[in-house]
Amino acid sequence: MVMNARIDRSSRIPLWRQIRDDIGTRISRHEFADAFPPESRLQEEYGVSRQTIRQALRQLREDGVVTAQRGRTPRLATPTEIEQPLGALYSLFDSVRATGISQHSIVRELAVTTDATVADRLGLDRTEPLLHLARLRLAGDEPLALDEVWLPAGIAHPLLDVDWHNTGFYEELGRRCGVRLTSGEEHLRAVIPTASDRAALQLPRDTAVFAIDRLGISHDRPLEWRHTLVRGDRFSMTARFDARSGYLLGIDSARGD
Repeated sequence: MVMNARIDRSSRIPLWRQIRDDIGTRISRHEFADAFPPESRLQEEYGVSRQTIRQALRQLREDGVVTAQRGRTPRLATPTEIEQPLGALYSLFDSVRATGISQHSIVRELAVTTDATVADRLGLDRTEPLLHLARLRLAGDEPLALDEVWLPAGIAHPLLDVDWHNTGFYEELGRRCGVRLTSGEEHLRAVIPTASDRAALQLPRDTAVFAIDRLGISHDRPLEWRHTLVRGDRFSMTARFDARSGYLLGIDSARGD
């Protein structure tokens, strides 16, 4: 067997999980852009049993990273595009879940702070304490979005106790704070990400991102300011309209996020 430097046989982490993570890293570096290797080659590269390779590939299939049919070489899955409706109180959490892709978030900041610019947007005094939640959102263990949200701390303080690893923001806001958004406005534009944002999202060099700014309103009161950077290769906005009125027909749902 080949002794592979990518896995640590003395680690408590199972070999199949180490291999799954390493293959995921190699995919993000476009190492398999031409073709995904067969099981036999992976077995030789990692110096493990066929069963271990199959267990790693099984998890990659469940995460939507690779696809495989019986008797055929695995191949990279076509990334599932996350669709969001225009003119609606949508939820990124629910939209990803609807695709069947596993998801979770990495919390980058959860704190009470002040921000004069955000306070102005919410119609508050510039020194008003704000709850700030910043997360890296992942779909199928692949970065999807950088998401930041601010709310008045006096209302949103209970959210400091939430485990944000795998739960919806609006669901927790309603359950813990008794507040739900009733309307809002959103601005969407394509932007070139900074070097740090590109690294966090693991973006290919030629991929842009969408910047989405949202003002969420609850019964005529501005309550939420949100800024999201979402990968342009994994995300699209859709709209429905009536040919006579031209009005957008949104989906009135604020569950999740």
